[in-house]
Amino acid sequence: MIIKSLELANFRNYETLNIQLDKGTNILYGDNAQGKTNILEAIYISSTTKSHKGAKDQDIIQFQKEEAHIRTYLEKNNAEVKVDMHLRKSKSKGIAIDGQKIKKAADLLGLLNVVFFSPEDLNIIKNGPAERRRFVDMELCQLDSFYLYNLNHYNKIVNQRNKLLKDIYFNPSLKDTLNIWDSQLVSFGSKIIERRKAFVQQLNDIIYGIHKKLSGDREELVIQYEPNVEIEDLERKLQLNQERDVKLKMTSVGPHRDDFCFNVGNIDIRKFGSQGQQRTAALSLKLSEIELVKKLTKDTPVLLLDDVLSELDSNRQNYLLNSIGDIQTIITCTGLDDFVNNRFEINKVFKIVNGAVEE
Repeated sequence: MIIKSLELANFRNYETLNIQLDKGTNILYGDNAQGKTNILEAIYISSTTKSHKGAKDQDIIQFQKEEAHIRTYLEKNNAEVKVDMHLRKSKSKGIAIDGQKIKKAADLLGLLNVVFFSPEDLNIIKNGPAERRRFVDMELCQLDSFYLYNLNHYNKIVNQRNKLLKDIYFNPSLKDTLNIWDSQLVSFGSKIIERRKAFVQQLNDIIYGIHKKLSGDREELVIQYEPNVEIEDLERKLQLNQERDVKLKMTSVGPHRDDFCFNVGNIDIRKFGSQGQQRTAALSLKLSEIELVKKLTKDTPVLLLDDVLSELDSNRQNYLLNSIGDIQTIITCTGLDDFVNNRFEINKVFKIVNGAVEE
């Protein structure tokens, strides 16, 4: 899988853009706030329909414009595929694959698999559980359409249940309707827990060897899934916590409160690891993500590195760059020194200046 070219219109600081990418390593360099990350964001949206920053469509479209366009030309299985993304301020986005409109955003997922790595990801281990859940969810949604379906329904049910809990606080007679939402929450929540367990097992098979090499054979990393509740206890605990949930006006039990533990030896490095250990584990996690995509899709993802090299020491930089291999990679940075010093092979270089690209 490679991206051949990208066209943008009224997207962030790009009034227009047409960039032809190499199948190897592409460098986007320039000063900060020139629009380098915006190109990676557009590619990420083409893959997942969502911004990696969590931005809404209306915030991505240029000021005083009503819509923006992203056109991504891919090569997959020796065939060219065009993905059209039409972002609108007043309506939901429109998506077409080779000119054919798709009804559900889920129909796009899996067509273009990307692995996005930014400096913020280096803190995924030490930050709160929401970020670790987001990592797992974003990866599984690209790889498994059933997971996406179950997660979307589960999140809607949690939101509806929370709304009902607030209404019950003022109108207790509505409490009898809670069981309807609880049975649906159990149905979709159980499938999410089951898939997350399998995902962690798949990751562990890969991350162990990567982390051992990355740490110079000094550390053995194991990821442990920490479900908020086990499948067999989900229904019972929802029932037990109904009174508490009404008081809190929120759902206190379920996979939306899960976490993932990272153990080196018997040490939970989320809480007790050094910053170096946490960053190495985060890098191992991203490298494992690449290998897992390869294994499950029998194809290579596109790797997006957003100014992450400046945050790594030379050993970790070299390991990351040497691990890329046959993957199309798009790297943003402020300068080219790191690549020249490391004699790293660069296939194409673009200078980004205030929403314009110079080759």
